[in-house]
Amino acid sequence: MKNSIAERVADFLQKHPPFLSLSMPDLIAISKECQVVYLEKNQVLFNVNDQPHSFFYIVKDGAVGLSISYDEKEILIDKCDEGDIIGLRPFFAKDNYLMDAMAREESLLYAIPIAVFKTYVFQNPEVSEFLLESFASNTRNPYDKENKGKLISENVVYNEQDAIIQYFKPISHTENPITANRKVTVKSIAEMMVKYKIGSVVIEENQLPIGIITDKDLRSKIATGMFAINDTADQIMSTPVITVPANRSVAEVQLLMMQHNIGHLCVTSDGTATSEIIGIISEHDVFTAQANNPGVLVKQTKRANTAVELQGIRENLTQLIQNALYENIPVGHICQIVGEINTAITKRAIELSILKMKEQPPVPFAWLNIGSQGRKEQLLLTDQDNALVFEDVAAERYDEVKKYFIELAENVTNVLNVVGYEFCPAEMMASNPLWCKSVTEWKEQYGTWIHSPGEKGILMCSIFFDYDFVYGDKTLVDAITEAIFKNIDNNQIFFAYLGGDAMKSPPPLGFFRQFLVEKDGEYKDSFDVKGRGLMPLIDAARLLCLNQKITGTNNTLVRFKELAALEPQNAAIYEACSEAFSVLQKFRTEEGFASNSSGRYLDLNKLSKLDKVKLKNAFQPIHEVQEILKTRFQLTYFT
Repeated sequence: MKNSIAERVADFLQKHPPFLSLSMPDLIAISKECQVVYLEKNQVLFNVNDQPHSFFYIVKDGAVGLSISYDEKEILIDKCDEGDIIGLRPFFAKDNYLMDAMAREESLLYAIPIAVFKTYVFQNPEVSEFLLESFASNTRNPYDKENKGKLISENVVYNEQDAIIQYFKPISHTENPITANRKVTVKSIAEMMVKYKIGSVVIEENQLPIGIITDKDLRSKIATGMFAINDTADQIMSTPVITVPANRSVAEVQLLMMQHNIGHLCVTSDGTATSEIIGIISEHDVFTAQANNPGVLVKQTKRANTAVELQGIRENLTQLIQNALYENIPVGHICQIVGEINTAITKRAIELSILKMKEQPPVPFAWLNIGSQGRKEQLLLTDQDNALVFEDVAAERYDEVKKYFIELAENVTNVLNVVGYEFCPAEMMASNPLWCKSVTEWKEQYGTWIHSPGEKGILMCSIFFDYDFVYGDKTLVDAITEAIFKNIDNNQIFFAYLGGDAMKSPPPLGFFRQFLVEKDGEYKDSFDVKGRGLMPLIDAARLLCLNQKITGTNNTLVRFKELAALEPQNAAIYEACSEAFSVLQKFRTEEGFASNSSGRYLDLNKLSKLDKVKLKNAFQPIHEVQEILKTRFQLTYFT
């Protein structure tokens, strides 16, 4: 007896990808398991943070909107109508929905069980390719070039580049996995898992994988009494082992895990079970790869409710930076992404701190990141530098208002300290009354530094002249910026002092092109890549941009780019400075991760000959840009 309802559903499905790649018998089989979902106008299908449904949906009639909430406003991201797919997230991700889905008009949807449809995904390459490309590119139909939708994954992306490469980037694997032979007891296997804090042990023979035991096996086979704790590994191991070569993409790994209903893949030298074991990939690795997407980190930051949650996000950001360096993504691009996420973390720390105060700020204020944070060059977890400016108030209110903002700043800096940004040893923080001031006080402070640029003033210029607005009322910051440029206009003494300071660190090579290293102290014989390499470029870029009245640009790479556009005659030098800064920043960041330090000091003995050549080549632009400073600011006397 024919099932007319199933046939009608199948007739509809076959008109739309990816179902058009399936045969009619397959479509009818799928349709028999479908459910029809009716939504009234404004009825919710799912909300952000809801647990994933066991179905995904295709719109038959009507329209469903996908939206997010930002700053207490609903932002419509996409409108899905006939033939569009919604809710595929459970196919690829373990976390909850990242968007709200609500009917924009009376709508009819077909709910397709994910468990049923998975079988057809694995059997049909065209279907699996469609779903992977859709999820990776965040379009509900990657083949529709004229009417591309968005966000089949309900996943707001950070930018187009990240959207395209996210799920096709190689996934990292754990190297040198723990292995055992087939006659080791299950008890020994369990002890290995506890000792090394791992979820699997590969069973090998002649360095070839013949089986795998996971914590799931221990629960299902040992804890249930099916096998004894002293039985041997070959009695409970899962075999054959599903193997892959290195550098498989996140999407491919996810698909294999779903296809075989497993949580671990063994990485071998050629991807087969007849070659040497070189690594292991777990579901946790997949989850980490997903969590390290910049867009995901930004969204998680906005939803975080505690300092500890923000700490976890910053840890994922560290992993993102390390992966980006490994994949040779340009340092400028890394700085841009990391700077925005760091800013989002600081902004959320402020929002949480205001909630903790239980009182709204008494007057408008603005939070500033200064120094390397202000330049968006803080790739490592170095100390925090920040400041706060509040609106001018009557004298009788001043003490009360300042007391509020100092307490707020203390809360914010405490949150940031939990996140991993240590307190500044020199107390260059908004919690210090010296750096929590009214607009007028900040104008006077900058005026003092500019018109009396002694040694201390110049030191402050190198930190406080690199500021970035983070939160609050930007007009307060604009007023300070306007006052600064008014004070430095034609101020030759100020530029001469600032120029002299920028010349304190000449190119760090001796007469015979040997590296100039530290002569004594804790870092004797080490090379100071920050002080001798990065700071001369940072100082030069700042000075030249102040002189050219370039506003709104703090990042050193961007500053040199703008200078190159303004001064074509010096463009080659500025472009070389930008490249040199990228090279030096990468050296410092990699050293910081390798030694769990600020990365400031390099052990030259650990560098390859090629790395030493790269370092030396980065020093020539320092000499050239300092020659520009000498000429432009008549620095012969100061140097």
